Amino acid sequence: MPVSNRLETATRPAFLPRGVAAPEVGALPLAGITILLVEDSRFASDALRLICQRSGARLRRAESIAKAWAHLRTYCPDVVIVDLGLPDGRGDRLIRDLGNSGRVQVVLGLSGDPDGRALALAAGAKGFLEKPLHSLGAFQRAILRHVPGRFAPTVRDDDDPFNVAADPLALRDDLVHAAALLAAAPDAAARGYLARFVAGIARSAGDTDLAEAAGAAARGDEGVARLRSLVQRRLGDSAAF
Repeated sequence: MPVSNRLETATRPAFLPRGVAAPEVGALPLAGITILLVEDSRFASDALRLICQRSGARLRRAESIAKAWAHLRTYCPDVVIVDLGLPDGRGDRLIRDLGNSGRVQVVLGLSGDPDGRALALAAGAKGFLEKPLHSLGAFQRAILRHVPGRFAPTVRDDDDPFNVAADPLALRDDLVHAAALLAAAPDAAARGYLARFVAGIARSAGDTDLAEAAGAAARGDEGVARLRSLVQRRLGDSAAF
């Protein structure tokens, strides 16, 4: 075998189809791919927006199940990424409904809870992404695995140069939303959604105290009072944003 062919075989990623050239440095492996993100957190959405921008994908966002279906009535994305905790229903149910509809070929689950992987896959998701998303290469691979005939990722996990730093204003918007939900004296169902929403933004922000308070809020009114106080404190800390 010629040296050049041996070198190509050694360096070609296993999932890159034969006949598809590896990209030049700086190429955008997800160019031309459209992604619909169904995610209620602006902070998590902004992180994914930055990753898609760097990868070349076009991203649209729907913050609820109802708005996701509204998007799908007007266009057909290549990939739909569904958060498992949504304000108007369960994300795994949307994943199942999307599969039954035949409108989308690739649906991925998304959650800050690693236990959500089994739930998403059981509902028919092709794969699962765990929040917070920090690796550009891992995200590119998760998409390319289900979109054949594309370029290889531009980076590997171990040399990923891209530091995802979501907009702190988006985090503040999420905290304002949480404060509004807390002010509305949530019932048990609303409290469950609130706890999952705050736990998700806490994981994305690396805020362990807020994550613990969200867990306490899911268990009863005393925890809700603690969470209300902590959210107000975080909003005070972020007043300069």
